[in-house]
Amino acid sequence: MQQRKDFEPLQKRKIMQTDSTILIDELLKIVSDARTSALKFKELTPQQLNLKMHPDSWSVLECIEHLNLYGDFYLPEIEMRMLQHPKTNRTSTFKSGMLGNYFANLMQVKQGKIKKMKTPKDKNPINSNLTPLTLERFLKQLELLKSLLNQARSYDLIRIRTGISLSPLIKIRLGDTFRFVVFHIERHIVQAENIRY
Repeated sequence: MQQRKDFEPLQKRKIMQTDSTILIDELLKIVSDARTSALKFKELTPQQLNLKMHPDSWSVLECIEHLNLYGDFYLPEIEMRMLQHPKTNRTSTFKSGMLGNYFANLMQVKQGKIKKMKTPKDKNPINSNLTPLTLERFLKQLELLKSLLNQARSYDLIRIRTGISLSPLIKIRLGDTFRFVVFHIERHIVQAENIRY
């Protein structure tokens, strides 16, 4: 019986390696696309923004609030870790860590499809009372993320490590943290765009 690729052991997964500048440029493009989508969402009525496909699904605003909740953890964490390290002659090549690569790949949208996952309770905005201000908060977070990505051009994406939201004891490479955060944003923007309001 053939083993599913999803359950391939961590050590057998291919580790991502790329030029650091190319990685940052690609992530910035996804952030820019997310901003464009968020600005389009601002044109919707509050009713459209809160519409759900079925009672257990998320609305557009719930998708965005979920991203805000993750941003509340990751953006200060990234900023703090970068401030703790001096700007360096960073390596020109970023090589992903085994665990960081695994988490980033879980989030990645592949061929326009997103893999369903269980959301941690503290990051699940279902049935929240949300307003269009949720979008404003998200747009501010995107601006900060864009700024951090541009600053990261002067930092070592391998040596700097950040905590993750699941456990402060687990640390992954800064480049992988950026990949995880940006791919996660892309994932839920796609989800929000697929809501037929």
